[in-house]
Amino acid sequence: MTKHLSDVEIAQAHKLHPIAEIAASAGIPAGALIPYGTNKAKVDIEKLPMPGKPGKLVLVTGVSPTPAGEGKSTVLIGLTDALNRLGKKSIVAIREPSQGPVMGLKGGAAGGGFAQIVPMEDINLHFTGDFHAISAATNTLAALIDNHIHQGNVLNIDPNKVTWQRCVDVNDRVLRKVVTGLGGAVNGAAAETGFTIT
Repeated sequence: MTKHLSDVEIAQAHKLHPIAEIAASAGIPAGALIPYGTNKAKVDIEKLPMPGKPGKLVLVTGVSPTPAGEGKSTVLIGLTDALNRLGKKSIVAIREPSQGPVMGLKGGAAGGGFAQIVPMEDINLHFTGDFHAISAATNTLAALIDNHIHQGNVLNIDPNKVTWQRCVDVNDRVLRKVVTGLGGAVNGAAAETGFTIT
């Protein structure tokens, strides 16, 4: 009986190539890379050479997620691999996943099977930290508004009309609608609010 490999086993068996080598094959100069180690990098689009003619964009999206994830990333990666095999210069631009995959609640957001982006574990654990940065910035602004109200409210902000919400990177249903500031004046004004998913 043949053993079927899991996504993690397939990803870990793959030999990673240096990101500079991969970038060069896609026409991305080394000066445009912002490396994260030797196998991962972001691209500074302002340092990319302008193409002589525009390329084509294929957006892979979905509207009805399934509990296992609907396979957008797997389709995107497989499509890009196929185009490259046909001699077309193609590249994937993929978003970072939420924490759902880390908890085993949905698809890995880095593809699946033999159509996935590696290193899969790093990608699923926020290797660039973008989501955490968005959460921190959003929550800092929410705290700034609340603190302004608490410290005297010079701008006369109505706490019941503040629509700016905090955010969290987990689809935590009980945080969608909450009341803050309970427990007296030391905890700020009570207000109805909620959390947006990062």
